[in-house]
Amino acid sequence: MVKVKDIKWKKGVRVSELVKHLSTTGFQAVELGKAVECIAKMKRENAKIYFTFTSNMVTTGLRGFFAQLIKLRMVDVAITTVGSIEEDIMKAIGEDFYIGNYSADDVGLHEKGINRVGNLLIRNESYEKFESYMLDVLRKLYEKQNRYSVTEMLKEIGLMIKDENSILYQAAKNNVPIFCPAITDGAFGFHLFMFQQDHKDFIIDVVKDFADLIFSSTHDDKKGIIALGGGVSKHHAILGTLLNGGADYAVYMTTAHEYSGSLSGATTREAKSWGKIKDAADAVTVIGDVSITFPLAMMSVLDILSDEGIINEE
Repeated sequence: MVKVKDIKWKKGVRVSELVKHLSTTGFQAVELGKAVECIAKMKRENAKIYFTFTSNMVTTGLRGFFAQLIKLRMVDVAITTVGSIEEDIMKAIGEDFYIGNYSADDVGLHEKGINRVGNLLIRNESYEKFESYMLDVLRKLYEKQNRYSVTEMLKEIGLMIKDENSILYQAAKNNVPIFCPAITDGAFGFHLFMFQQDHKDFIIDVVKDFADLIFSSTHDDKKGIIALGGGVSKHHAILGTLLNGGADYAVYMTTAHEYSGSLSGATTREAKSWGKIKDAADAVTVIGDVSITFPLAMMSVLDILSDEGIINEE
């Protein structure tokens, strides 16, 4: 049995040292330590890593960190929701988001043309600039060809972006496919709809996209999942790995709980009942705010893998 140990501050402590100490303090800190070990093992074992996240995480300052992880080759496949795509593009074209508070006057914000995501604020003007940008992008895409899978379309958009902190840019540059199964579930989908009204032969093929997900791995590949939050992005990853024998490693980070029966709250234990994660898989569920837990875990992993010479900061 592992003993509970007191944690103490020391000057200059590294993130990896902090998380290692946390792993013997108790509660979710223990699971955080297990998550670090699991993610590091995925990379050491050359597993194909499926990284999933929801759009609210791109609203935060995690967006540039996600892009950096793609650049560092810590991600082989990314799966997200359409808000991530929209907000990545907004930030890439120079729009800023702001910190507000949870108890804001929401009616007053609406009257000022400000939208609230938790304690973060997005101006209507950001969506207006996004609309103008997308009209130009869709025209360029259509001039090139009239039919795309979602991943093909997002790669083409990524190649148009010139922002090192952009998820789309880094994914396109490093040949990491981005799957977005609910591509119409937002402003992006509305612009696709409007563009198609005048260009009836412009098709975004989501079925081909699903086929590409299935063929992104094989039964022989070792597969790892890092799922931040839940919803369609998480399920798309575990469904894709299920069809190829299940994941060998999985780390779920979420604020949702399992008692409602939701996919967002479903643990890695529950996934084993479906065969989405293999029976003997190294799998961890961490309950907590991803804006805190994920940077601690992943920066710890990067410290460890950098020390081992597996990754190098460029």
